This record gives sequence, structure tokens and C-alpha cells, in this order.
Amino acid sequence: MFAPILPRRDLREDKRHHEACHDDVHGKSLQGKLSLGLNLTVAAENRPACLAVTVKYEGGYSNNPNDRGNWTGGHVGIGTLKGTKYGIAAHAYPTLDIKNLTLEDAKSIYEKDYWNKMHGDHLPYGVDLATFDASVMSGPRRGVRWLQGAVKAKQDGIVGNETIAKALAANGKATIQRICANRRGFVQSLLTRAHFGKGWSRRIAEVEAQAVTMWLTRGTGQLTEEDRAEIKQDGIAAQSRAVAQDRSATCAVGVAVGVGVGDTILNRGPDWVVIGGVALLLIGAVGLWINASHNKERDVAYAAVAD
Repeated sequence: MFAPILPRRDLREDKRHHEACHDDVHGKSLQGKLSLGLNLTVAAENRPACLAVTVKYEGGYSNNPNDRGNWTGGHVGIGTLKGTKYGIAAHAYPTLDIKNLTLEDAKSIYEKDYWNKMHGDHLPYGVDLATFDASVMSGPRRGVRWLQGAVKAKQDGIVGNETIAKALAANGKATIQRICANRRGFVQSLLTRAHFGKGWSRRIAEVEAQAVTMWLTRGTGQLTEEDRAEIKQDGIAAQSRAVAQDRSATCAVGVAVGVGVGDTILNRGPDWVVIGGVALLLIGAVGLWINASHNKERDVAYAAVAD
């Protein structure tokens, strides 16, 4: 059974020691953790702020037939095309009248089936947004597993004492960035990436930046100059990674072309080993370019919240 409600932790008491939390609380129940005397403070519920961010991306009604979530059968062409509204999709709620769903209806569903199941009120600021948005976009259990993987908890898709304790003990910004990196890797693997990948990637980058802002400011959104400098540095780091990835991709293509042309000149017949090597180099280059594009989006997103 889940332990009694744990107040949200004041993650900025000492901003230069975000990760400070006693290791000896790991594995203990939250009730036991309360008795250890950790400095915990009650904070305003962050669900409305998280919901506002997610609804901005999910928006109004959509019934794109290329999106499997819009079909009641969960696959393109299977079942009825009922669509998605405010992020509430036909594949997850096949009996709902999606098109006529109200925002209040959607909020009630979000609270019951997403926020409460991930125990959002018990997570650090920003970590709650990263987990919530991931859960809405890719499924509640998957979103929780990404959180658990980020904090090195058991990845069973169910938030319990261990997940909460480790989320509180971890560096919040690092947790947010790991969740978003896992999200990015997942959406890049989807067959529907060709239709929606660019929008997904931009959303993940922007949610990451907004979640980091929530974490730094404890949900107030009021950045100090120190906060702004830290966020800008995160953007610079993302841009540096993008430049390195672009350079590596270009190099890989150059090697692939060189090997392929050389093999064509020297050999009359196809060398399947060489062809396989060239293919791997080209696939690797495409992956690097995709990652470089996302890091450029992260740079833009961090710059936007720092301004």
C-alpha cells in the first residue's frame, strides 16, 4: 500500500546542492522517511501548471488517420477513427465521445488516470511535468518507467515508495533530462515518426526546458540571474553536442562514399561485406543527424525560457 502523503520537498533550499538528500532513506517507507527529520516543506499543487503545458501541445480535436492513437483498435485502420482531443485518444478510451469531449472532462481524466497514478503531488517540481507529459503522450506506465529509469528505481511502471524516495534524492534537472532523452529515443523508433517526428521532437525539447525552469524556481517561474545563466549554459551544451554530431555524421558519410566508390573501382561484382559496412555507416550518420537536430531544438527551447 502507498504510504501517507509526503509533502513536496523544497528543492532550492541550497541551490548549489540540488542533489543533497541522505542516502540512508533509500528503501525505507515514506512514513519512515518523514520520521527521519529531513527538511520537507509543503508546496502548492503543480498539477494545473503541468496540465496547461501538456494541453498546449495536445490541443483540440484531431482525427489524422495516420495516427494509430486516433483509432479505437490502437492501430491504423483497426476499429473506428474517433480521433484525439486534449490528448485523450480513442485507442485508450474507445467508448468515449472524443469529438464532443470538454476540457473539464479531459481534466478529470488526466487527474484520475494520469496524475494520481504517477503520484504527481509527491514528485519534485519539473520532474512531475516531465513524467506527466511523457505519460500523456506515450502512456502512463511507460512515462513512469522512464522516471524510474532516470532515478535508478525498479522499472515496473508503478510509482511506490522506492520511486518517490529516489526521485526526491536525485538531482532534479538530471532526472528531467534523462526522462526526455528516453522519450526522444522512443519516438525515434516509431514507424509513424515520418508523419509526426518533428513535432514530437520539438515538444520534448520544449517540455524539458520548461520542466527545468519549474525545478529551478519551485514552480514560480521567477528565474534569478543565476538560474538564467545555468539554463543558457544548458543550451550552449546542447548546441555543442549538435555541432559534434553534425561533424561526425558528415565524416561517416564521407567514409561510406569513399569505401563504396573504392570498392566499385576495384571490384567487378558486389562485395556484400563492404555493402553492409557502407549501409551501417549511412544509418549511423542519419541517427547522428537526427540527434543533432534535436539538440538544436533543445538549444532553442532553453534560450526561449531564459529570455
